[in-house]
Amino acid sequence: MTSVPTPIPSRTQFVLEGIKHRILTGQLTPGQALVETELAAQFGVSKTPVREALKTLAGTGLVVMSQYKGVTVRLVDADMAREVYDVRLLLEPEALRRAVQRGAPLDVAREALTRADAAIDTAERSLANREFHRALYLPCGNPLLGRMLDEVRDQAALVSAVAWAASPSWEREAGEHREILRLALDGDADGAARALHAHIASFVQRAFPEAALEQEGQE
Repeated sequence: MTSVPTPIPSRTQFVLEGIKHRILTGQLTPGQALVETELAAQFGVSKTPVREALKTLAGTGLVVMSQYKGVTVRLVDADMAREVYDVRLLLEPEALRRAVQRGAPLDVAREALTRADAAIDTAERSLANREFHRALYLPCGNPLLGRMLDEVRDQAALVSAVAWAASPSWEREAGEHREILRLALDGDADGAARALHAHIASFVQRAFPEAALEQEGQE
């Protein structure tokens, strides 16, 4: 018998989304301590929804719970980048290839790309870019594949936020996004998949060259 997921209470969801937004937009930085009492005061709630939200975020890999250090925003290093982007390289291009082969509408991806181009700050651009990638893989026809990519989505966004803070590269990535979407809209499933694979791989090579070198050495 399949179990039904327990819905997250509204207050916990509110705190969860608020903390996640702060992490993915750089307001809370990797390694920063997350104190329950402080967060509860900031969000105007008791410590209970904060505690539950942090547990959920730990499950998605955005925060780390330690017996000695408490709860902190996850640190981003070459190992993390390699792990997350290995998964994306394996799954995301294939999901896009299937979406294009199915003739899935990509209006949401086009709208996200427009929002990213018009973004006035890094936070807005980051959120739009996340929606762009999700709009490419979600209509692949395999809900499990979509959920697997959703599971690494937040961690990938955290890696991007750290990389952009060190060396902004969104203009180059925006051009790559436009080419990926063009190929997809033209119905070139294999071409779009190859362009997406190159896009993901080149980001890691630029932002975390030590991770890319280690990956090459394993091939």
